[in-house]
Amino acid sequence: MKCRACTRKAVIKLPSHNSAFCPDCFDRFVLSQVGRAIEERSMIAPGDHVLVAVSGGKDSLALWEILMRLGFRTTGFHLDLGIGDYSRESRSHVESFASRHGLPLTIESLRDEVDGSVSDIARATRRPACSGCGLSKRYFFNRTALRTGATVLATGHNLDDEVSRLFGNLLHWHDEYLAKNRPDLPSLEGLSKKVKPLVRLTEKEMATYAFLRKIPYVLQECPHSADAKQLLYKKLLNEVEAASPGTKHAFLFGFLDRIDRFYPEGSPPETKEEASGLAPDGRCEQCGEISWTPVCSFCRLKERVRTGLSEKR
Repeated sequence: MKCRACTRKAVIKLPSHNSAFCPDCFDRFVLSQVGRAIEERSMIAPGDHVLVAVSGGKDSLALWEILMRLGFRTTGFHLDLGIGDYSRESRSHVESFASRHGLPLTIESLRDEVDGSVSDIARATRRPACSGCGLSKRYFFNRTALRTGATVLATGHNLDDEVSRLFGNLLHWHDEYLAKNRPDLPSLEGLSKKVKPLVRLTEKEMATYAFLRKIPYVLQECPHSADAKQLLYKKLLNEVEAASPGTKHAFLFGFLDRIDRFYPEGSPPETKEEASGLAPDGRCEQCGEISWTPVCSFCRLKERVRTGLSEKR
């Protein structure tokens, strides 16, 4: 198999692009795809300070490196979820990457804030671990972006992540989520701008990039992700993609081309609680962060964990 760009030996075949690339040409392909996503949707401007949410996995670490190579000013942020060996290894990879490249890094611990791990949150709330984890990440990411003076928050969600999310939201017609099912969300008072520069690249492409660039990352999946519906959606979509290459891209970007027609009045509130209106001054009375209710979702989660764990002791 030869590279379609230079005829050298190819290391990866991309049926969706009807292409195959050698290491050097694939490297240029990845950088061009990220640059195109950033430019097309005005994700990051030259003077922006980007807070990169890094989990220790291939996507987020690769994104951090790509943004660095493209010349953007970045700071990494890692949230230690307290999930045993998984979190320890994840944190180690993030710290090693930052040290190796001389990049600034901020780390916070979920346990320090909630007095419990993701596992504790799941037990206390009797809800899937992914629910409490997602809520916590959104809170910490936004708070840290504001505290560090970052103008943009970037996450390592790739094409497969976004397509499976869209698929799930459409299956259940979650209008409140579909309206925000885009790789760029503008900044609002108290909310940072959020972008996903890897949206044009698949999981396979990011794994290949990390391998070729020799980026060490945590290999094991999160112990709580085994029953996640997103994995089922990805499996189904992979089967469709194998039979009809390019379907994922057409599905997601076709939706993005039409999203303003589907939701002409802008994004509806993210939850039913938000629909009741902002808190009196738009801030949580406990933590001071933006909130649609007098006490924000994260502070209410903290209270549920505190109460739930104390009852179990």
